[in-house]
Amino acid sequence: MRILVIGGSVFLGRAIAEEALGQGHEVTTFNRGKSGADLPGAHAVHGDREVRADLDRLAEGREWDAVIDVCGRTPRVVLDSVRRISGHAGHYTCISSISAFPDWPVKTGLDESFPRHECPPDADASYGDYGVLKAGCERAVEEHFDGKTLIIDPGLIIGPHENVGRLPWWLTRIARGGRVLAPGDPERPIQLIDARDIAAFTVAQAARGGTGRFLTSGIPGNATYGSWLADCVEATGSGAELVWADDRFLLDQGVEQWTEFPCWLADTPETAGAWTPSSAKAVAAGLTCRPVSETVRDTWAWLRDIPEDRRSFASAMLSHGIDPEKEARILAAWDARD
Repeated sequence: MRILVIGGSVFLGRAIAEEALGQGHEVTTFNRGKSGADLPGAHAVHGDREVRADLDRLAEGREWDAVIDVCGRTPRVVLDSVRRISGHAGHYTCISSISAFPDWPVKTGLDESFPRHECPPDADASYGDYGVLKAGCERAVEEHFDGKTLIIDPGLIIGPHENVGRLPWWLTRIARGGRVLAPGDPERPIQLIDARDIAAFTVAQAARGGTGRFLTSGIPGNATYGSWLADCVEATGSGAELVWADDRFLLDQGVEQWTEFPCWLADTPETAGAWTPSSAKAVAAGLTCRPVSETVRDTWAWLRDIPEDRRSFASAMLSHGIDPEKEARILAAWDARD
């Protein structure tokens, strides 16, 4: 097949382009050429999707069997892309997010039947936050691509080449060794998925012209927070000692959830459904998920070759990791409690 990947140079987009190439498809990538290197074997077209002339240049004289849009964040921008490409492709996949559902992370058992945020398909970036805009991006594709659309709503993605900084921060911190402050209940089940597993599922679905919506959040309970960090200790070989402090203590110490300790959410009614979404529909359609321990090992194998001062622990929206001095203060306070 001829596949256009909008994005295709970092993390999930890179994994999708690599998967498509590995399956023998002819791959074109379209991005600004700034975030990552072009993949060998792919035909790279550099341009900005917000510039109409660049979209015209991309589409001119080209046709694709399928488009996989990995980097749509603003509905109006996605809508412009869909309108320009619609006559040049037979199928369109939108990589969205579990954040498109307003009931996440509050309600348990989230699946594809839950409502999405309200957001029109032509909204600009000022209309709402990330999840609201993602819902609008989905509608931009659904309403303007003749029904030949596939929506993928990932949960928490980890894996090699991660550019968000969650697992890379934990691996880097744990590789330094010593006593490592660990958040919350180590037995709390979490749900993680490797970018490469989403990529394999997405390319397979696009290749067969699959339509509809799939949550791809991993297998429920495929790890606990404790097993995940223990995997990091084992992968790095650091011998770090994990010191577990409970949720209430950390909140009282002013620790920011989700960012200062990546992927940590205190166990409260407001986060009851954080780790319970259902990928059952995707699994029935062929999604398979490798063990989290394998993902951790592979991510460390990639990360350890990058000098620590060149590693990124931030995305366009969030910066991850607790300040070492703050961590030391909290460890001391935990040790001194009655």
